[in-house]
Amino acid sequence: MKNNSMLNEFILLGLTNSWELEMIFFVIFFLAYISILAGNSLIILIVIFDSHLHSTPMYFLLANLSFLDMTFSTVTVPKKITDFFRERKTISLWGCMTQIFFVHFLGGSEIALLVVMAVDRYVAICKPLQYTTIMNWRILVGSVLLSWFVGFVHTMSQMAFAVTLPFCGPNVIDDVFCDLPLVFTLACTDTYILDLLAIADSGLLSLICFLLLLVSYTIILLTVHRRSSGGLFKALSTLSAHITVVTLFFGPIILIYAWPSSSYAFEKFL
Repeated sequence: MKNNSMLNEFILLGLTNSWELEMIFFVIFFLAYISILAGNSLIILIVIFDSHLHSTPMYFLLANLSFLDMTFSTVTVPKKITDFFRERKTISLWGCMTQIFFVHFLGGSEIALLVVMAVDRYVAICKPLQYTTIMNWRILVGSVLLSWFVGFVHTMSQMAFAVTLPFCGPNVIDDVFCDLPLVFTLACTDTYILDLLAIADSGLLSLICFLLLLVSYTIILLTVHRRSSGGLFKALSTLSAHITVVTLFFGPIILIYAWPSSSYAFEKFL
């Protein structure tokens, strides 16, 4: 009975059942995805072909962030876009697991890389004379590899348990892509411990990194303010884009994983 009842696909409910709204969402997501590909590709190409930029630590890290962001989006958005034209939105079991693996691998790497970029800004603003010595190529490459390693360990620590779960009952995921909390609810076994592990792993990783980023920004602003009141505005203008990205990236992640809501509609909205 167990062999005959194992699931081999999941059904994704998507964003809405209205055909008109799905077409509106299709246009929004399609334009957003094209912008993501064009913008990030442009950044990567400019950094590669401009000898001054690819030898500058900040732009080297920015190019790596662009690559992660572009790849991260490609894991979920194309499937999301094509599903707007399908009445039955399905994804295979292993397709779902692959999506989860890369979402957490690339997401974890991006989180770690944002912390590295905050450290880079701290050294550039607070220790400008030692910047090139501290942020040398060995440190830069090592930091990027470390961020990828953090992402790999993060995803493997959860996937090791997820791939062994039996799925034999409901197969409906109330979301636009696969993620661990929703997939755990469909398993034919008690996943309470795994839920706690997912919250501890994803929630604490994002929360701790976010707090580290806030601390680094605070130290930068206080240091600059003590040296020069005019320098504070310059530091704020330098950090404003980074702070905006960090807030938009970490806000939903922390709310979904660190303080999970019982309302999946709210999490899907985020």
